[in-house]
Amino acid sequence: MLQKKRLELLKTAVTKRDLADILNINISFLTRTLYVNNIEGYYTSFEINKRSGGTRIINAPSDELKEIQVRLSDLLLDCIDALNKDKQIQSKLSHGFSRDCSIITNAALHRNKKNVLNIDLKDFFDCFNFGRVRGFFIKNKDFELHEDIATVIAKIACYKNALPQGSPCSPVISNLITHSLDIRLVKLAQRNSATYSRYADDITFSTRKPAFSKYLVKEIDGNSCAGKKLNNEITRAGFEINDKKTRVQFKDSRQDVTGLIVNKKINTKSEYWRTARAMCHELFKSGKYVKKETVIDENGEKSVVVRQGTLRELEGILSFIDSVDKFNHLLKRPVKRNESNKVKSGRFFDHLNVREKTYSKFLFFNNFYSNSQPTVICEGKTDNVYLKSAISQLYKEFPALGGLSEESKKYRPNVHFMNLNNKTKYLMDLGGGASFFKRFMEHYEKDFERFKAPLSASPVILLLDNDDGPKELLNLLASKKFKNCPNQVNAIREKSYLHLIKNVYLVLTPLVNGNSSAMEDFFDKVTLGKKVGGKPFNPKNDMDNKTHYGKHVFSIKVVRENKANISFDLFKPILKAISDVMEHYNKNVKPTLK
Repeated sequence: MLQKKRLELLKTAVTKRDLADILNINISFLTRTLYVNNIEGYYTSFEINKRSGGTRIINAPSDELKEIQVRLSDLLLDCIDALNKDKQIQSKLSHGFSRDCSIITNAALHRNKKNVLNIDLKDFFDCFNFGRVRGFFIKNKDFELHEDIATVIAKIACYKNALPQGSPCSPVISNLITHSLDIRLVKLAQRNSATYSRYADDITFSTRKPAFSKYLVKEIDGNSCAGKKLNNEITRAGFEINDKKTRVQFKDSRQDVTGLIVNKKINTKSEYWRTARAMCHELFKSGKYVKKETVIDENGEKSVVVRQGTLRELEGILSFIDSVDKFNHLLKRPVKRNESNKVKSGRFFDHLNVREKTYSKFLFFNNFYSNSQPTVICEGKTDNVYLKSAISQLYKEFPALGGLSEESKKYRPNVHFMNLNNKTKYLMDLGGGASFFKRFMEHYEKDFERFKAPLSASPVILLLDNDDGPKELLNLLASKKFKNCPNQVNAIREKSYLHLIKNVYLVLTPLVNGNSSAMEDFFDKVTLGKKVGGKPFNPKNDMDNKTHYGKHVFSIKVVRENKANISFDLFKPILKAISDVMEHYNKNVKPTLK
C-alpha cells in the first residue's frame, strides 16, 4: 500500500520540493547538492580489476550525494514493486540489484541445461546518458513524470553524461530502461525453447535442446556469435554486444553463469573454495594471509600481484560461499536453516558442514579473537540502537567510546555492536535473547584457543538486562568454573562489571532501587510517553500491537530519529561501565593473554 502511494506521489509531483518531500530530504540540501555546488566535486574515481581481466572505472559518490541516490533507488524500487503488483506479475528477468534477486537466482534459472549462451553488453552503463534517463521518465507509460521532476532525477543519477558505476541508483534505473529489451528477449527465448535472464550487462540464454536456434546463435569460423534476430534486438535497444565474451558452454564441460557453476546444482568454482580455505588456514595460524590478483597492464599483458588481504575481503568471500550453500539447502528443504538443523545433542559446531565450520571459525576470529574495537553483544537489535544513540550524544563525557574523526570531523564510534541474526544463530549458536549466552560462555575458552595467530583482541562485553532473562548464564558464572565471579548470583547482579574469562566481560544494567532492570528503564518518562500513530509504548513481548507499539518501533521512530532531543543521562552508568571495562582490559588483562 505504501509503495503504491509513493508511486502516485511521484507521478503527481511538479516541483523539486515535491520530490524532496517524497525522498524525505531537506529541499535546501537537495538544491545545494545538485545546483549550488559543482557536482563533479561529489565523486571520487578509481579503478578495480574485472574478473575477466582489465580494469573498470568506479565513480563513487560522496556521502551527501550517496544519501540522495540511496533514497532515489529505494523510491524507484518501491515503484517497481507497486507496478508489478498492479500487473500481477513477478518480474524475474533482471536479477542484478533487484529486491529478492542475486547472481544466485540468476544462475539458478540455467541449471542442468544442455547448452548455455553467455553474452556481454559493451560499456553498459555508459549507454544511459542524461537525455535517455530524463526521456524515459517523461515518456514511459508507467511513469509519465513532469519534465522538471524527470530532470532532477536525471541530475541526481548521471555523472559525465552517463550512469556512473558506483552510484546506488544506477542499477535500478538501468533495469527500468532495459525492461523493454528484457521483454522482447524473453519472448525470443520462449519462441526458441530457451530460458532468458539478465544480470546488469551479463545476458544468459540456456536450452535443453541439443543446440540453440539459429536466431540465437550462429557459427562464424568456428566461433559462436549472437544470431541475427538476437543481435538486432540488442542493437535496436541501443546496446552493442562484446563479441569477445560471447560463448556457448556445453553440458559435458563446466558451465558457469555470472561466476557460478550450473551443470547440476548451483555451486561456486572448486578453486574458489580451496583458495578461501587456504587463506583462512593461513589467517588462523599467522594472523594474516596473502591475496593473489591477476592484473592487466596497458599493453594487455597479464601478471599476478600478491598483497596482504583484509578481514573484510575474506568475510565477503566466505559470506558469498555460504549464501550459495544456503540457497541449495532451501531448495531441498524449504525452511530456515536454523529451524531445520536444531542441535539435539553435542555442540552446534559438530552439525555444520566443512564450509560452514570454516566460516564459523572465521566469525569467531573476526569478532572475538582479532576484534580491532571492543565488541558489545546485547540481547537484541533494539538495545544496540539505544546504546549507539546514547554514545553518539554523550561521547564528550566518554571519549573512549567515540569521537570526531580527524579527517571528516564527523562522529565515529570506537565500539562495535554485534548484530545477532539467523546467520550468527546458525553458524555460531549465538542469537538474540539471553538464553544463548550460557552456551556461548561454556565453550568460549576452547573456541578461543583454537587459533595460533598472534593475539590482537579487544574486550568482548556481554551487556544484558539485569532481570530473569540471563538467569541460566548467571547460575553458570556463579559456579566454580569462573573463578573471577562471586559464588552468589545476587552478588553478580550488584557489580558494575565483571571480567569472566580471557577477554570476555559482563555488564548488567544497574539495579533500580535494588530491583531488576531492563534497558528501557533508563529512558525518562517523557521519552517513554511518546505516542506513535496515536498509540502508546509497551515494552512487553506479548503486547497487543493493535493498541500499543513495541520495542522495535520505539527504537527507530522514537529513539534513533529523535536522539538529539532525548536525555540519555540515565544511561551514563552503563556507558561508564563499558569505559571501565576497556581501561581494565588494557591495563590488567591484555598483557597476560598470549
